[in-house]
Amino acid sequence: MSFKAEYIWIDGTEPTAKLRSKTKILGDDAKGAELPIWGFDGSSTNQAEGHSSDRVLKPVFSCPDPIRGGDDILVLCEVLNIDFTPHESNTRAALTEVAEKFAAQEPIFGIEQEYTFFKDGYPLGFPKGGFPAPQGGYYCGVGADEIFGRDVVEAHLDNCLKAGLAISGINAEVMPGQWEFQVGPVSPLEVSDHLWVARWLLYRTAEDFGISATLDPKPVKGDWNGAGAHTNFSTKAMREGYDAIITAAESLGEGSKPLDHVKNYGAGIDDRLTGLHETAPWNEYSYGVSNRGASVRIPWQVEKDGKGYIEDRRPNANVDPYVVTRLLVDTCCSALEKAGQV
Repeated sequence: MSFKAEYIWIDGTEPTAKLRSKTKILGDDAKGAELPIWGFDGSSTNQAEGHSSDRVLKPVFSCPDPIRGGDDILVLCEVLNIDFTPHESNTRAALTEVAEKFAAQEPIFGIEQEYTFFKDGYPLGFPKGGFPAPQGGYYCGVGADEIFGRDVVEAHLDNCLKAGLAISGINAEVMPGQWEFQVGPVSPLEVSDHLWVARWLLYRTAEDFGISATLDPKPVKGDWNGAGAHTNFSTKAMREGYDAIITAAESLGEGSKPLDHVKNYGAGIDDRLTGLHETAPWNEYSYGVSNRGASVRIPWQVEKDGKGYIEDRRPNANVDPYVVTRLLVDTCCSALEKAGQV
């Protein structure tokens, strides 16, 4: 019996890429076998010009499709040129190289994906033409006067679990209509693949409710928190000793590293990293224990236990997880290797 495979890929839209997908019908012989490559018109996704528009979809991760059910699947793909080299928009290929280079250090990640629901041009929970009560009771709140969109959030969580994604939690965030889900802790490629599919499921689930979800890092200007993708990172050495924690945190502040990272942490980062609303200024680097106003936070229990992980609080909600994990692995693992802390 044939089944549906939803091929998902990341397009070439700048400054923030979009997710695209289309459906391929596969026969019984494809079950349990290597999924076939496919193609698409790159001139319609900002990945080619019309005179030479064919691009290749190479499956890299698949999981059950929780929306269609049955034997249907979701298929995350890399974009290749027709000579099978990575397309310039393919950021997964570069992460693969770095992850393999430092695999012996066993890097793992947990990413906290914040997002905001919109309906009819307004954030969910915002009265038309006005503003709700100031921030205060919305974070991890309960009650119809402070929480908006929980039905969508619960449906999305169920879909991620049915798909077998490494989702580890959800919570309401600081602004009305703003939520968060977490993916991890898992390897760099796994957290990134799962996060992209979880994003696709977020958009697709919300679609059924007539609601849109955005990863805009500052969806409402003014005295409202932005939306980030706080990225928790550790290596085997960091999970075993505190010296490696400090080495990793300090490596992110050396030389040009702060700007090298921030400029790749999502479009509009200067709107969000202002030094207010639990952020550090985008052009300054700092780290500290239990400090949510620092660029990098060392959780209090990590200091107490003398081992654990660090949280890079700078990445925007719209960051490419393939990019942020690559940069953290490359910078921190290189420093730990140089310091002999591997």
